[in-house]
Amino acid sequence: MISITGELLSEDKVIATVKKGEITDCDDTLLPLYLKRTKDFEGWLASRAIDTHRTNSRLLKKALRLHTADDAQIALAVNAATITDRYWFRPEGSNATFEDIRFKENYFDSLALRGDPNGFSHKPSRTPELTNTGSYEKCWRLIDGAWWMYKSGNQNEYFSELFICRLGEKLGFDMVHYELHDGYIRSKNFTDGTSYIFEPMSALVGENDDYGVCFDEIYAISPQLAEQYLKIIWLDSICYNMDRHTENFGFLRDAHTGEIISMAPNYDNNIALISRGYPNSSNREHDGIVGFFRDFVQSKPTARSMLQDLQLPEITDEMIDESFAEIPIEINRNFVKAFILNGQCVVREIISEEPSEDETEQDSFDLTL
Repeated sequence: MISITGELLSEDKVIATVKKGEITDCDDTLLPLYLKRTKDFEGWLASRAIDTHRTNSRLLKKALRLHTADDAQIALAVNAATITDRYWFRPEGSNATFEDIRFKENYFDSLALRGDPNGFSHKPSRTPELTNTGSYEKCWRLIDGAWWMYKSGNQNEYFSELFICRLGEKLGFDMVHYELHDGYIRSKNFTDGTSYIFEPMSALVGENDDYGVCFDEIYAISPQLAEQYLKIIWLDSICYNMDRHTENFGFLRDAHTGEIISMAPNYDNNIALISRGYPNSSNREHDGIVGFFRDFVQSKPTARSMLQDLQLPEITDEMIDESFAEIPIEINRNFVKAFILNGQCVVREIISEEPSEDETEQDSFDLTL
């Protein structure tokens, strides 16, 4: 346990006292969901630190003269502040305010994104890169008063992210909007600066990304949130998202009341569709991602019933063609269209099936364990 003492704040409101790494008292309405579940302050700090396996994160630490391998200490170097929420830590004896510690510039964006050697010429200063999580090389850039996330990748990854974004928007889903810019893919901070805070699903279930586990946890909070979650995994199944994990979906909370407002908009689809190359076949009857969805629906009659009642929109040829036209990346359009439409057909059949007696018994058995 790190021996640290001070206060955890949301903007300038103290929401917890920390003594020698232990939370001694707190305001449960505003406390981060991870801390409400675990009270593990060191674990919460560590979860906010940059992924040290990223090559450019090591370069960043060297440029900042930051000599520690401890994730919690890395986060504390910038008061554990991030771009996507209002939480931060004030050590004992400090009179700092949120205005003092919030990020107003970032001289290390290019170093974090592409290993720009010029980053070593800047004097160490506060940078949101130390709390910019995820496994891809990325950075935050402040443009006209708004923070934008830039992320690197290959052309298939860019296409997959852009296509699923455009398709989801045409379906009327709440999507983070992605665009190409300066050779990278970018999106604007979806927490609206100060209005909302983002909480990842991991705050509630750790690393367990099982559809059934996540659905039950979300449904217990609100059936409306569960409907939003079902739309995410429905689109994931059709678009072959191999990497929906508990750090890349979650909730938006009101920054002032702590109330969960909605699921966060759908984002991070760069390891989907053709990002790792073209699947062997456009026939989706036996593919593994659809299989995950089938297992989930068969084990959760409540989810199946909700999916049937949702009246999910239909993906059409026209939607797909319009999405293609908006993306300046050459791919095998015929294959992608067939892959998406076949996936929709299989998923639709899974939803429309009535549960068998065995499935109903299994669901009942699970509930009594």
